[in-house]
Amino acid sequence: MSKTYAGRFFEDFRVGETLIHATPRTVTSGDATLYLALTGSRYAQFCCDDFARRNGLPAAPLDDLLTFHMVFGKSVPDVSWNAVANLGYAEGRFYGSVFVGETIYARSEVIGLRANSNGQTGTVWVRTRGYAGTRLVVDFVRWVMIRRRDVGGPAPETVVPKLSKALSVDELFVNPGMGGKADLDHLSGSRFSFEDYEVGERIDHVEGFTVDEAEHRMATRLYQNTAKVHFDAFAERHGRFGKCIVYGGHVISLARSLSFNGLAGCMHVVGINGGRHVGPTFAGDTIYAWSEVLDKQPLPRHRDVGALRLRLVATKDRPCHEFPDKDEEGRYPAEVVLDFDYWAIMPRAK
Repeated sequence: MSKTYAGRFFEDFRVGETLIHATPRTVTSGDATLYLALTGSRYAQFCCDDFARRNGLPAAPLDDLLTFHMVFGKSVPDVSWNAVANLGYAEGRFYGSVFVGETIYARSEVIGLRANSNGQTGTVWVRTRGYAGTRLVVDFVRWVMIRRRDVGGPAPETVVPKLSKALSVDELFVNPGMGGKADLDHLSGSRFSFEDYEVGERIDHVEGFTVDEAEHRMATRLYQNTAKVHFDAFAERHGRFGKCIVYGGHVISLARSLSFNGLAGCMHVVGINGGRHVGPTFAGDTIYAWSEVLDKQPLPRHRDVGALRLRLVATKDRPCHEFPDKDEEGRYPAEVVLDFDYWAIMPRAK
């Protein structure tokens, strides 16, 4: 009997089964510091204990997306080790911050299966939940295209879950310490508050971030994401692209970090409505980003902050001053790599 693990193929999944993911991870200050080094994130809440304490937190928490990536990474060996592509996200909720010293656990439930017409792959939907100890801190749905072991073999019954197109503002969890009390102008890097943004407004984040080979691999190792397409250059020479691709979630983090220039007051990501990795990113590509305000909602129980629904679009090797976007038939320009829809918290004017 083989002692090694070859990952799950499409035929190995059953709707309703629960996958308990291995290797719980106790978070250290080194994890938080390395994430900042690899993404360039500058949001004050995650960088400065003093700033976080002024907002009522005990210390600077982990960046919300770092928590997301760690939980995502836990799920990869059981869900997407044999994936061709991660296709999308929905119904992502963050239930509170994670702090240094807490231990992250993760589990997933299989909620959908559909064989693809080529007979070589199938799509698997899972709902993944991440915990700090026993406290739920994040959950999300993602769907993945996974290779079949038995090409052209019998397919399981198709089950496609019904997912919300967007979370309502009432579904968002907002911790009283999520921002709004600390000095917005001088410490956050922004003089703009919730009231200064308008629905339909588009913001060019101006700066670019070139993805280096060593850094994108180190970032994915930080998340303990073991998907072969990100690491095994020898194997990927014979793959679809002939080289390793950058983990799409890391592109989300890079684009979110770039969005600091224009949205520095958006301290916390509190919901993921949807997301699509439109195209692959490779080492040497330069990521640019722009955002569109899709909605803005006050939070009656939290007078210090409001919620902005933001669409974050990332491109490679194309600055975004022209806001490259879908055409009338829904096709993206070749340079677009990410279209990500999320809710974030923004301080209100005093």
